[in-house]
This record gives sequence, C-alpha cells and structure tokens, in this order.
Amino acid sequence: MKLTGAQVLIECLKEQKVDLIFGYPGGAVLPIYDALYNTRGITHILTAHEQGAAHAADGYARATGKPGVVLVTSGPGATNTVTGIATAYMDSVPLVIFTGQVAASLLGRDSFQEVDIAGITMPITKHNYIVKDAARLPHIIREAFDIATSGRPGPVVVDMPKDVQTALIEYKPDDGRPMEWKTRRKWYEEADNNPENIEKAVELINKCTSPVILAGGGINISGANRELREFAEKIKAPVCVSLMGMGAFPGDHPYFLGMVGMHGTRYANYAVSNSDCLIAVGARFSDRVISKVEAFAPKARIIHIDIDPAEINKNVTAHIPICGDVKELLSGLADRVAERDESGWNSQIQEWKQDHPLKYRGKSALSPQYVIEKLYELTEGKAIITTEVGQNQMWAAQYYKYSEPRTFLTSGGLGAMGYGLGASIGAAMGRPDRRVVNIAGDGSFKMNSTELATVSKYQVPIVQLVLNNHTLGMVRQWQDLFFQGRYSQSTLGPDVDFLKLADAYGIKGFSISSNQEVERVLKEALSLNEPVLVECDISPDEKVYPMVAPGAAIDNLID
Repeated sequence: MKLTGAQVLIECLKEQKVDLIFGYPGGAVLPIYDALYNTRGITHILTAHEQGAAHAADGYARATGKPGVVLVTSGPGATNTVTGIATAYMDSVPLVIFTGQVAASLLGRDSFQEVDIAGITMPITKHNYIVKDAARLPHIIREAFDIATSGRPGPVVVDMPKDVQTALIEYKPDDGRPMEWKTRRKWYEEADNNPENIEKAVELINKCTSPVILAGGGINISGANRELREFAEKIKAPVCVSLMGMGAFPGDHPYFLGMVGMHGTRYANYAVSNSDCLIAVGARFSDRVISKVEAFAPKARIIHIDIDPAEINKNVTAHIPICGDVKELLSGLADRVAERDESGWNSQIQEWKQDHPLKYRGKSALSPQYVIEKLYELTEGKAIITTEVGQNQMWAAQYYKYSEPRTFLTSGGLGAMGYGLGASIGAAMGRPDRRVVNIAGDGSFKMNSTELATVSKYQVPIVQLVLNNHTLGMVRQWQDLFFQGRYSQSTLGPDVDFLKLADAYGIKGFSISSNQEVERVLKEALSLNEPVLVECDISPDEKVYPMVAPGAAIDNLID
C-alpha cells in the first residue's frame, strides 16, 4: 500500500514497538505531527524544550533498556538536541532522533530554519542519515533502530526533509531481511578473539593472589549483573565500579568497594593500586578513573573485557584483551575458573573498609550526605535516582546504595548540567512501577528548570531534591582547593525561591534547613503520588571527599 513518508514513519515506529516519543513540533515536522494526531498506541510527550526531550528520551532508555525516541523540527529544534545527543553518545545510550528538514530542493540555500544537523552531529552519533530518497525511508528507519541498539548502543539521527514526509511511497511491513549496514560497516564486527587470550585469563585468575574486578556501564547495558555477581563470588574478588557502573553489583554486598577514581572510596583506590590482577569488564578506563595513567594499578596484570574493540588499549594497555559481549564472556569465565577460598587479600580489603569509611564532617546545619543516606533508608534502595552534575552527582554515587542495574541515571562522560530533570521524566514514564528521585544542585537545576512545566502537565510523580548551596558547588570546591579561594563567577544570585518556582507550576514544595527535619519532610514527599520539589539549604563550604587531585595517583587522596 502507498502511504506518505510521515505515515510510514508512524508504521515503522509501531514495528519497533515504540510506545513513547518525546518532542516539540515545528513547521518542518508538521506532516509527522499530523500523522500522529489520530495514532493509537504511541504517546507523544510535549516537553518544554528540545534539550529536555533528548534528556527525557535518554532517561527512558537507561531506565527501560529500550531505545528512546525524539522528534523535533529543523534548525534550532534540531540544534537544541545536540547536548542530549552528545550525552547519550558518551554514555552508550540507544536513542533515535528524528529531525525535520527543509525540502530537498531547498537544501544548501540557507533556507529558513535550515541547518546541517547531520554534519553537526556526525562526531557524536553512532550513525546518521539525511533521507533524500523517500523510497528508502522504511529501511533507513529500521536500520537506525538496529544500529542504535546493536553492539555498543548509541544515538542515531534521521534527518527527514519535508518533501520526504509528504511523498507517497510503497510501504511493506518489515520482512526481517538482514540489515545492510552490518555487512557494509567494518566497525560493527567484533575484534577477532584469540581463544588463547581466554585461556590466559583463566590461568591468570587462578594463579593471582589479589584480584579486583572493575565493573563499568557495560554490565548494566548488557544485563550482566547476575553473571558478575556469580563470577565475583566464585573467585572471591572485591568489586569496584565506575560512575556508569553503579548498580552493576549490589551496593550492600560485602565484596562491594564502591566507586573508584577521583571521588572513589579510599579502599577501592587502595585495592586497585595493590591488586595483582585487575579484571575490567565493560569499562572504558576514563581519565576520572585512572588519573595518573603510569601510576594506575602498577602491580596488576590487566584483563580488559569490552564489546567495543576501539576501547581496548585506548587509555590503559591490557595484558589480556578480550572483546565481546560481557554477559556471555563473564558466564564463560565463571564456568572455567577454579573456585577460590577467601584469603588474606579479602581480610586486607575488610581492614581498609573499616579504617577508611566514607565520612562527612557535618559542619553545616544540614548535611547533604545525610539527606542522601536518609533517602536511601526511606526508599529501601528501590528508587531510580537521576542526578544533575557536580557535587550532587558525586554524593548520590557515594551515599545511595544501588543494588540493581538501571537505577542510577547520570550524565557520566559528558557531564551535562541540566540532565537530571529531563531524565527523571523519561525514567518515571518508562518505569511507572518505581519511585523516581532527581538529586540536583541549584546551578544545574536552573539550567532546564522549565521542564517543571512537563512534570506538571503530565503530573509525573517525581521528587525533585534540590541541594541548594547558592553556588556552583564543584567549581567552588576546585577554586578553594587549587585556586587559593578565588571564587570567580561561581557564586550564584540573586537567589531563586524554588518553592515559589514550584508553586508557579502547580507543584507542591517543601524546604529543609536542618538534619532534624530531613526524615519527616522526605517521608511526606515520598508518600505523595504527585510531583514534589524539596529544597535543601546547605552550606557552600560542603565538599565531596575523598578526592584525587588532578594528575595524582588514585591512592593519593585528599579528605
């Protein structure tokens, strides 16, 4: 049958089982929005800004494991998604972004709201398309979803000129034929795994005396948390995580070390620095993890397991590289390694944990760390936590114990302030069975606070927990530690009355100014099945500790 390109897009979205789209209409996508008008089975969420739509789709994807979908118009509509696309790219999140475009005959003429979004996003997408042949539209859409979700996930942009949306084309339901891109693009193929490397890994694990597992976001993406736990328990290895690896291993497990790196626990950093076998699984060895590369894990032989061959030997040289799906490889390794007994290494780990626990000074009338500890207690660790970026993000990683994958959503690689509010919307809509809490700093929260309009419009029952220190907290911390307290442009003002802001959107607001108020207010906020904002007035002098100074070895910490 013949349909317009816009109608074909809707049919293809149904094929992909898409039930939710985040977007904002405009002239270049009006045919698509018209096709959506009478569509059943796909809900469109109108956000306040296109960046909010991209972050919401990202939060939906991270919380559910399904690809997030964004629909925006051309020009500024498309460019407003760029930060969200870059966030998804850095953190390997499957998104498919449909952008409207001027008619093909007007391309390259500086037409109204024309921009080369394919060129702009080429470095921050897994792949992108400009659809110039309307007949190819069905296959391109199917291919876009396949690329976004295959192997190491990532965002894909599909730029659709307006005349493609209105063209009548032949539509046939998906016949399941192989995707052409898999034979066309070499980078899809996994690196050739030498079977000897797996044998070497088994041999090294069996012989080592002080193993440590470093779990990254790849564990959460592949759903390998059960395999990771069984593997760690069999070889009696402590497990540390990257920021993106939160939830990969139970936060209350005796083998759990917490986060490693710049703001990692002292005992996690000590363990990596003294290990003789570091098993990195689904982690990319970012600079925030390794810091001074020549001093990173100096005693260890490193086994690096990752699905993306480009990550092997990129930042840290692996003695034994293994490329492939971490879920399958962990299961295979667990079957082949010998079961170990706990040893002096495990005793040493426990001693470090007892001697160097996470701690906070509690100088201020209200401790942000205490707020997050109490939030963990009241939600029994079952909430989905989204964060903004900065001190709030690090405290959320340190003081909330994550026991399941896809429960800690944060902008890790890009560090995009303004991420958390949009992401919390997508997470709550994708997982209505879970309580969602966005932990924010006041600086980050103000960047995209217009998304409170979306929260209010759809009555999304999210708790916005704003840690208000009246500054750019992490910037101020660095200025205090490394710039002799010269607080250049990091003090915010005039202060926003967040309760009035919440009220303007019809959202209930609470304030907390002392530790004594925390439990009562959080209990009330969490009991409400409606949007809530809780402002916590904290001191600007609160800091995130421990901390590794830039360029220092990770076992050289400030606290």
